[in-house]
Amino acid sequence: MFSNRTTRRWALGGMAALSMAPAAKAQDLTKASIALLKLSSSGPIFIAQEKGWFKEAGLDLTMKDFQAAAQVPLAVVSGDADLGVTAFTAGFFNLAAKGGLKVVAAQSAERPGYQLNVIAVTNAAWDAGVRDVKDLSGKRVAVTTVGSSVHYSLEVVARKHGVDMKTVTIVPLQTIPNMVAAFKGGQVDAAVFPITTFRQVESEGSGKPIAYVGDEVPWQLGAVFTSPKTIAERRPLVEKFLVGYRRGAAAYHEAFGKRENGKLVPGPNYDEMIGILSNVVKQPPALIAAGLPYIDPEGRLDVGDIYKQVAFWQSTGQVSRDADPKSFIDLSFVQGHFNVPK
Repeated sequence: MFSNRTTRRWALGGMAALSMAPAAKAQDLTKASIALLKLSSSGPIFIAQEKGWFKEAGLDLTMKDFQAAAQVPLAVVSGDADLGVTAFTAGFFNLAAKGGLKVVAAQSAERPGYQLNVIAVTNAAWDAGVRDVKDLSGKRVAVTTVGSSVHYSLEVVARKHGVDMKTVTIVPLQTIPNMVAAFKGGQVDAAVFPITTFRQVESEGSGKPIAYVGDEVPWQLGAVFTSPKTIAERRPLVEKFLVGYRRGAAAYHEAFGKRENGKLVPGPNYDEMIGILSNVVKQPPALIAAGLPYIDPEGRLDVGDIYKQVAFWQSTGQVSRDADPKSFIDLSFVQGHFNVPK
């Protein structure tokens, strides 16, 4: 049962009335589609869909599953999907800078106590004395692709520890299975893994963690976005989506948001919520629980951190110098922004 306070948090202008309205008749629902990856970071969407909250808001939502983060914003830009949700990448910022995308809500974030991504080293590297991030100098580190969120995680954590990234060889291997194979085979010394992948690697005795990204450098990992055309021509669609999304985010946070000493403390309706995610993601509940990211219960976005990300990728030449987050973050949608640059 949600409190009146929580219900008020879902509201944004005229959307308050939508969240309290009875479910619309099928013929009255607005049809919409969202591009995503079937990961726990999309949990609020899966929960809201299963609970019927999108339909209560007047939306008939179809989910389009993709296999790589880079494919999701392309689907929105091409018109193959009305909305998208995934991690930020250099490619995302370039598409947004060209006027193809508008951010309307937050997705997941790296936060202390949430073991979402981990920097791990092989047993051989560990035995050779690589016990800390600063020891990565001169080593080969696997990531998925250059410009990815995994790449960014490595860069910001390494720089925090004073590592000259010119001394680190970044090895882009395109897919997580390729990274696992290279890690186990000794072709790299370290890798940045999603925690659920690493737990499997660790259980097989193939490596050791040296840093959890969220504990080292909290940052805004992903977002919900759409196209400027959709906002201009179908704004009610976005509003209805956000009503359902915020209900899903609130339920997600209530069930999974508490941590004690880095350990998840199950909250209200935990079993039901973890069951929904397990069914969609096709992983056992225990494995899902090991890698649940932080998701703001109101869909709030750390705008200041997005500025930092864009500036970083610009410094590496991965993002165009004229990219300006002001042009692709729609402040009229994202509720209760924090760290908004002046």
